[in-house]
Amino acid sequence: MKARSPRSPLRRRLALLAVVFVLGVSTACSATSDGGSVSVLASWTDAEGEAFHQVLQAFEDETHITVDYQGTRALDQVLAADLQRGTAPDIAVLPSPGSLAGYVRRHELQPLGFLERQAEDFYGKQWVSLQRVGEQQLYSVAVKADLKSEIWYHPPALPGAKPTTWPQLLNLAEHQSANGGTPWCLGLAAPPVSGWPGTDWIEDILLHSAGPAAYRQWAAGTLPWTSPQVRQAWLDWGALVVHPGGIDGGAPAALLTDFGDAGRPLFTDPPGCLMEHEGSFVMSSYQAMRTGTGQAPRPGTDYDFFRFPGPPVSVVSADLAGMFHDTPQSRRLMEFLVTPEAQRIWPGIASASAFSASAKVGQSVYGDPVKRKVAEALTGQSQVCFDASDLMPAAMTGAFYRAVLEYVNDPGQLDTLLSRLEDTRRAVPRSEWLDVPCGQ
Repeated sequence: MKARSPRSPLRRRLALLAVVFVLGVSTACSATSDGGSVSVLASWTDAEGEAFHQVLQAFEDETHITVDYQGTRALDQVLAADLQRGTAPDIAVLPSPGSLAGYVRRHELQPLGFLERQAEDFYGKQWVSLQRVGEQQLYSVAVKADLKSEIWYHPPALPGAKPTTWPQLLNLAEHQSANGGTPWCLGLAAPPVSGWPGTDWIEDILLHSAGPAAYRQWAAGTLPWTSPQVRQAWLDWGALVVHPGGIDGGAPAALLTDFGDAGRPLFTDPPGCLMEHEGSFVMSSYQAMRTGTGQAPRPGTDYDFFRFPGPPVSVVSADLAGMFHDTPQSRRLMEFLVTPEAQRIWPGIASASAFSASAKVGQSVYGDPVKRKVAEALTGQSQVCFDASDLMPAAMTGAFYRAVLEYVNDPGQLDTLLSRLEDTRRAVPRSEWLDVPCGQ
């Protein structure tokens, strides 16, 4: 028998490297199958929570990272308590750029430099500019977006050409009233933030009458509430809506009606009101209602919208994801959220009314022509501006909400209300205001 020759030093080193490689592959496979976890806090519960869960489930399936999700309507309060205890989530999805900016100022949010190029490619220049919320660095990405410059209507009750100017809208409402109809559906109740649907009206009127530059100054706290432009926006809203016969049920009903129920009279026979100014998220509410025949309203047939009359510029809102803990799992989820694959999931749910701020998700994901029209407005060439009350400091936003309720209850006190709002503006430190230009 031939004797086995001893291993040379080189062969021993190669054998050792092979063992190390096998162990490394084994460890990597183990990390892939058990990739750790990431905690997420957002405001979505019930049907919205289930929809977002589908997005997170796709992430878990792809990465094997476990997501610990908490949905709560008391988002700001829960997040503040978590931060105080030192148990902040890894990622939080915030509906207000103003509150997000506060976390940036307190150095609680992590910059997203690793996402800059991906975000610019995915969203485009206009939406990336908005998502910076006045900062040089990127601190958030839009999980979903909503269009707010819309007026919804029941097509059988409102045939013909739709208004494209403010005088045409006034004439249409006056014509409806003269013929025994009630022009507007309005619900201002939304505890604990009742009044915000009225702020959307004021924002749209000011943006389309005074222009993006004045709108930016107002949102940034440099245009007084007592200025002619702002005062006129309130007066215009009052002339259109806040007058006898303008609102379904009158002012008392508007103050008590939940914003999600305000559109029900659109579908009664005969209609109790003919138009509603509301964001694109209202489509979910419409789908849960019933027409006079007992059927669910159909997009395009039973409900549709026309753009707010005036120049081609729109108020938008967005749910923005920010990162409180910079971990590999957090980064991986943030990267996943900024992909067409992730952002097609929620809009692809037929019963949902979710929209992406990116044109890269494609129009085919939106299941009906009304949704596709919303998506085109959000991602097309027309200019978009963030909801002003979402940009304002919390004290200013709260005062704005309350002023809307008081104005609807008693329009004659407008100048007193504007003076109070101006006092609040002056009392808020300049450091708390955001200067966010409209998208370019």
